[in-house]
Amino acid sequence: MSEENRTTVGEQTEKRETATQDNGEVMQLESENGSTKQLSESEYYNYEELHSTPYITPDSAIPENLLHLCHCFGYDSGRSGNLQLLDDNTLIFIAGNLLVLLDVSTKEQRYLRSCSGGGIGTIKAHPSKECFAVAEKGIQPSIIMYEYPSLRPFCILRGGTERAYCFVDFNQDGSLLASVGGDPDYMLTLWDWRREEVMLRCKAISQEVYRVSFSPYNPGLLTSSGSGHIKFWKMADTYTGLKLQGLMGNFGKTAATDIKGYVDLPDGKVVSGSDWGNLLLWEGNAIKVEICRKGGGKCHAGMVQPFALEDGQLMTIGYDGAVRGWDFESIDTADSTGDSGRFELEPMNELLVGHNVCLSSVVKSSQPSDSFICFAQDTSGAIWKLDLSFTYTTPDPECLFSFHAGAIQGLDVSRISHLMATTTLDRTVKVFDFLAKRELTSSRFNQGGTALSWAPTLVNQIGSLLVTGFEDGVVRLLELYDPQRLNVVTGRIPKGDAKLRLKQAFKPHRAPVTAVAYERNGEILATGSSDSTVFFFTVGGKYKPIGFVRVPGPVQALEWTPHSHGENRLLILCQSGHVVEVHPPDPEVQRPGITFHLPELSSRTFRFRSIKSRIKREQEIARRQAAKDKKQKEREERLKESKQPDLEPEEDEEEVAEELPSIFIPKPPSPLYCGFYSSPGHFWLSMGGYDSGFLYHCQFSEEQDQDPLQRQDEPFDFLPVLNADDDPIRSFTFSSDRQLLLCGMHSGSIRVYPLQPGDHSLSSMQAYWALSVHDNQYGHLRHIRCSYDDLLVLTAGDDGNFFSFSLLPPEELKKGMQRKKAKVPSPRVGLENEALAQDIEDPAACSIESEKQKLDKDRQRREAELKIAAKQNKLAELNKKFQQLLITNQRLPEHVRLKPEELQLHPCFSEQAEREKAQQVRLVREQVAWEEERCSIALRKMQDWFKDSLSKVVTVVAICSDHRVSTYSLPTLPEHSAQLRHQTRPGWPEGDGAAAAEHGRPRVEPAKDSSMLEEEDLRPLVVGSEGVKLGDRQMERLRKAAEKAEQARAKIEKRKQEWAQLYAEKPSENCEDPQDVQAIVEAKENLGDLKLKSDKDFTMPKHLRMNAERKSTELIGLEKKIREKQAEMNQRIVALRDSKVRLVSQLHSQTQQVLTVQLCLPAHLHRPPPTLPAILPEETPEKRLQFNRATLERYRRLRDQRMQSMEQDEQEDSTYILAQLEKEVGREEGTLSQSASSVTREEEEEEGAELSELEEELRREEEIRLLHEQDSLLEQMESSVGQFDAELVLLRHQKLLLDWQLKLADLRELTLYQELLLLKEFERREGSMQENLSARTKEEISITSKLEEYNEQLEVKRADIVKLQEREKALHAAFYASLGEDNKFEEFLTKVFKKKIKRVKKKEPTGNEEEENEEDSDDDSDWDNDDDDFDSGSDEGGAALDNVCPPGCVPALFGNTLQLRERRMDLEELLVEEKKSAEILRKECTMLVKKEKSVKSSQKAAEDDLELVNREKQQKINELDVVVPLRLHQIMLLLTAQCRLDQSPALVLDMTELTRLQDRIKQLQEEKSQQKELYIDARKQYVGLTHDRKDMKVKIKVLEKQCHELMMMKFGREVDLEALQTLSGNRRLEELKQEKLLREAAYAKEIKQWDAKVEEARDRLMEVTRCNTELVLCMTTLMDQNRELERKINASQKKMGNKSQDYRRGVDQAEIQRLQQLVKTQSQQAEALRREIGLLSHKGGHVLPPAQARLPPIIPLPNPTGRTKTRTQGPGRPLSQVKAPDSSRQGVN
Repeated sequence: MSEENRTTVGEQTEKRETATQDNGEVMQLESENGSTKQLSESEYYNYEELHSTPYITPDSAIPENLLHLCHCFGYDSGRSGNLQLLDDNTLIFIAGNLLVLLDVSTKEQRYLRSCSGGGIGTIKAHPSKECFAVAEKGIQPSIIMYEYPSLRPFCILRGGTERAYCFVDFNQDGSLLASVGGDPDYMLTLWDWRREEVMLRCKAISQEVYRVSFSPYNPGLLTSSGSGHIKFWKMADTYTGLKLQGLMGNFGKTAATDIKGYVDLPDGKVVSGSDWGNLLLWEGNAIKVEICRKGGGKCHAGMVQPFALEDGQLMTIGYDGAVRGWDFESIDTADSTGDSGRFELEPMNELLVGHNVCLSSVVKSSQPSDSFICFAQDTSGAIWKLDLSFTYTTPDPECLFSFHAGAIQGLDVSRISHLMATTTLDRTVKVFDFLAKRELTSSRFNQGGTALSWAPTLVNQIGSLLVTGFEDGVVRLLELYDPQRLNVVTGRIPKGDAKLRLKQAFKPHRAPVTAVAYERNGEILATGSSDSTVFFFTVGGKYKPIGFVRVPGPVQALEWTPHSHGENRLLILCQSGHVVEVHPPDPEVQRPGITFHLPELSSRTFRFRSIKSRIKREQEIARRQAAKDKKQKEREERLKESKQPDLEPEEDEEEVAEELPSIFIPKPPSPLYCGFYSSPGHFWLSMGGYDSGFLYHCQFSEEQDQDPLQRQDEPFDFLPVLNADDDPIRSFTFSSDRQLLLCGMHSGSIRVYPLQPGDHSLSSMQAYWALSVHDNQYGHLRHIRCSYDDLLVLTAGDDGNFFSFSLLPPEELKKGMQRKKAKVPSPRVGLENEALAQDIEDPAACSIESEKQKLDKDRQRREAELKIAAKQNKLAELNKKFQQLLITNQRLPEHVRLKPEELQLHPCFSEQAEREKAQQVRLVREQVAWEEERCSIALRKMQDWFKDSLSKVVTVVAICSDHRVSTYSLPTLPEHSAQLRHQTRPGWPEGDGAAAAEHGRPRVEPAKDSSMLEEEDLRPLVVGSEGVKLGDRQMERLRKAAEKAEQARAKIEKRKQEWAQLYAEKPSENCEDPQDVQAIVEAKENLGDLKLKSDKDFTMPKHLRMNAERKSTELIGLEKKIREKQAEMNQRIVALRDSKVRLVSQLHSQTQQVLTVQLCLPAHLHRPPPTLPAILPEETPEKRLQFNRATLERYRRLRDQRMQSMEQDEQEDSTYILAQLEKEVGREEGTLSQSASSVTREEEEEEGAELSELEEELRREEEIRLLHEQDSLLEQMESSVGQFDAELVLLRHQKLLLDWQLKLADLRELTLYQELLLLKEFERREGSMQENLSARTKEEISITSKLEEYNEQLEVKRADIVKLQEREKALHAAFYASLGEDNKFEEFLTKVFKKKIKRVKKKEPTGNEEEENEEDSDDDSDWDNDDDDFDSGSDEGGAALDNVCPPGCVPALFGNTLQLRERRMDLEELLVEEKKSAEILRKECTMLVKKEKSVKSSQKAAEDDLELVNREKQQKINELDVVVPLRLHQIMLLLTAQCRLDQSPALVLDMTELTRLQDRIKQLQEEKSQQKELYIDARKQYVGLTHDRKDMKVKIKVLEKQCHELMMMKFGREVDLEALQTLSGNRRLEELKQEKLLREAAYAKEIKQWDAKVEEARDRLMEVTRCNTELVLCMTTLMDQNRELERKINASQKKMGNKSQDYRRGVDQAEIQRLQQLVKTQSQQAEALRREIGLLSHKGGHVLPPAQARLPPIIPLPNPTGRTKTRTQGPGRPLSQVKAPDSSRQGVN
């Protein structure tokens, strides 16, 4: 934009005002009724007087226009509703403290400054576009109406909120304005803005409000929405006027959401957006339906906002960058389908603005020709122009302007040109020509930018290099060049005035880069990050890493020492308050190693410790000292002015010294914002948080051995920053000559401090110039820079705005800059031929340090692998040599051959090898433990699936017979869930017990008994006295009284417990014996009802009713029993099989013994052994699946043979192989048995050998023994076999019996299964009915409990009413007792007492009424005021009756009457309230009784329905066929003698049950006779107890009468004896008695002292009287002498001349007057003494108080001898002694 096109608002306003004055024109504005209203010039406000101006320190020479605004480069796209349209080409938006008017076509900007200086809250254009409203922020902000296009303010609305406005909106015709404030008041205000008046106001809500608007269809309706709420307002006419009534939206089942957009529909409904992207249709204050897309899809991805309703379409925008149109009719008539509460709808039209677009607000053109043209605000930093006509010729969305989105993270300027570069978290880097006010180029990356620096000229002379840090830790070097100067070989014309090219990218950090800085010589680049590291790089054609250092906290800023310092250092400022100074590394030194860490760099550390509290404390001490000195100086000046130096200064009144501020250290420490060097080793710091308001001058300590994290360093000096306690300095910069210090403040304002040249200590930093620029709440000014020529100042804040200011006026700047233009650097030579640098796009890429450590690990791994390979080769060679030695050793002769033991190593080596092997085996087992466990589990599962699932039937065969017995096949039963047996149906009546328990729970807590209250009242209050100590006797008396009371209390408590237990055990009147009740229940269940289940009228008892669950449980139980019996039989058969196995083994051993015996016997004596039984395969089926290694080897051999013989076949017959394997195994076992039975003799005796007689005898004896042994063994074998066969036969018989029982069980199981299927058919019907019945039962229990509760409350209310009536009667009795008898004012006072006065009830509104229904409370207050007026009017005539006591009446009696009337009125009000409450309870009880009857009837109907279903179910069950096996002898014919084939009508009955019934007949006859006898005895006992009870009642009445008479005789009234018995000794009374005695003794002693004083005073009075008498006598003598002297004088005067006569006469007259005065004085003295004597004569009299004037002194008179007589001062009142008068005064010669 050119300079010629930009004009300021002030200039335009002045021009328009001048033109208006010259031409005499007036402006016309539309009024509320549609007519026009002329505004005169006096009705406009002066903008120059309204808008905020810079603050300048008073009495400073700083010019007001130090900085001039040039341009605004940013746009606060994140602010809600920050875009308005004034006409087709003019947009307005808020930029910090400025309102920017942007011309779309020319891109010209005009500005309006905030009038409050606190920022702008929101803006809104008038529907007519003739004006717009600017709602500001600050303390008591205003809403200013500006006329358009003149931009003159003509209306100011004040007092709408306390701090800031959130939103404003006009109604449809623009006559009203609605505004809503922010925290803390959230005030909703409706304005008649033309009159600058408030129409209505109330608090909107206690949450953040985003929007408020009028309904375009109903002017009396408003809607507001915000954080988690929507509220619907109505302007309603009430008795007191127009009121605002609000109704909060109820989300119901829908999750609460923030609502930023909504649209009012013509029928009063409202469509709002949501966080998750669907639309919500509100009807009333509830959500009618949630609108989504087909299949449950979202209307928009992210937050959705409806913004318009036109042409039958509802237009919506979303954070997904789309604009969609929805059918209005479908939405208006939408209704939910099902329980989801959603309505599915597809959009009619759709426009996708862009993929990275996030639309937040839309404004429409007001021109009819461009009604489809809209301008949209994009929170991603853009303004779009949209055509929503949705036709085939609709143009694509046009991006009019693009800006940064979010806070400006980095800003820097070129050192040689007017170029500026910025970066933000929106992943873009932009370059601007701030002189031409335009953007040159922009580049987008994968991550957001966090730091930026323009390389100095020492690094890049043409100023084309930028260093940018990003949030993923990557640092990119970007080259800026002019593409128009690039030599393009392809012939294409490059676009744009500038372009950024990636030169190099490297990643030194793992966290966001927060600072980059070049060393002062341009040789090193330092980068800092929030990962608490600082990395150094060499500067050159390619930047190479040097290393990094670690710092104690996240890096905030980097500052290199300037050239004025001798040594080169880097100052690292950390956010945690640490400051580190390091020496730069030498870039030439090579540092081989596995890390880039530079621990050898010398460094110094400083950790800031807060001193602000100490500064405040010292300032407070200084202030108090100054105030004290000032006060002392004022006192001294007052003493000087009084001209009385002899007077001593009055003592100051003691003042309570205020406590000094305490020393406070903030935790966590305050953040460090910025800092800079002042001198070598010294630096300034600006802190935030608690420590803001000062600049701290710091230095590094000499002691650097302490841990940096534990250091505590304090600044050695500080500089206060005025008005910055809550507004710290966030950034700073100096002008090139260091005469201006520019500071960016936390509040978004800019400060400029003029400095003296060379002032590094900032001593001249006093006066300043300040201007609010950015947003005061969140626009923290973090970047401020000066251009290279110091003519322009650039600021950037967290609100996304950045401005350019000029230090020269616009005219001078324009003239000076006509020849200067920002020059984009030319491209380097050969740039077009260079390949693009490789970028780091992966955010998870390794950093430089991680990459180096990874490379080092890879190197170490490769080296280890090479070493392992070399060792393995060496071991192979050694092994080969060893094998050759073994071969050579074997070839040697045996006598020289080495033995294997000699070739072994030393045992220690083998042991070590074994230990290592065992350790390695253990490690390997640990490594493969998981795999081993997995394989074992897999094997177990395979066995369970294939092996264990097979039914292993064991068949045991007899040895000598063909009998055999087999086990049952037990297939695996399906696992029935345990929940099936325990769970209950939802509607089944399982909670009756709990309901009954709750029903029996007391509802109302009983009130305290009157006796308890009296006990509490009678119980004395024990208050200890600190000054009185009781004696031993009194303490003993109190102790005994307390023990006696405690014993009585324990006895009473015990008696109460006994009575309570007795009453608890007492049965109620309707109580019955539990045994009788149980017997009746049992009789009802078992007797009387002899109907069969097949009867139509049969009713099944509730506890015997069957359902599917119980039947399933019964079926499962039957299956379990069958399985248990089969398993038990299987165990017995398997045990028999095991015994056979043992028997076969025993027979084999016995056969071996027989064969051994037969070896010694001749062949003719051999008895053939029995055939040995063999274990058949069916007897041990489990062995078929058992195998060993030999079996597996045999299987492998057979399989190989089979494969060789059947090569031509494609398949392998595995079954044949297994059969062959089983035959071979059986053949081997037979061979073993045959070999065992065919034992041959190896040695045979020769038959021809002859024996001697002895040998023959021995041989016969041996034969006899062997024959016996042979016979015994054979007999044992036969008996064992016989016994086994007998056991098998017995077990077989038992199994047959079990088979018969199991068959019956199977039939029973079949029947149960059929019943289960039938019950499941009835389950749903029965369940619904049971649920209905349970609900009715619960409702009945609830109603019954409520009824009991209300009855109890009603009883309590009735008791309270009775008490109040008794109190009222007592009050009347007290009134009549106070009147007395024959009171002439009785009628008047009775009228006063009984007068009815209407009193006003005070109402306390609740919080909800205060917030939402404030108008209701106003109406109530108005009604109350009306009532007050009515009372005052009605009682006006009787005012005297109430307030004036009639003459003659006792005032105390009249006052008592008024008090009693107030008490009567209180009681009447309480009584009325109690009666109202009782009536309400009675109505509630009546209603509940009716409801209970209705519920009981419905319950009875439900029970009947359920009973019908049960009967139907029982009939269906009865229809099932049941198989009952019977024998012929079990069939009894009672009617006919012939046996019928059809036995269906027969009755099946158990014989034992029939026998029991016959026996029961006899038992019932005996029980009947016993019950008759018991009844007779009980009747006699009842009659006797009835007579006893009557006698006891009479006796109790007699005793009560005697007790009452005794109480009246002793106490005069009825008292609580228990309370009297529990009264203990009153310690307070004893203490008061003791105190009374002590005081009496003290008073007696004091009286004696006063008597002595009175006697002494009398003595002194007598002495004074005597002295007075003497003085009177003396005076008489003197009078006589005086007369004598007068006579003599008169005689002598006759002889003297006239002159001497006159002189003597004058002297005599003076002496006479003196004597008369003396007499008068003495008379007064005598009178004072009399009064003193009178005072002292009374008891308790005292000397004259200090305030009374002293008596005149007694002047001693000269005695007749001419001497003065004095008297010694007495012990009483002191007397003053005066000198005797001069002799000349006495007239004595």
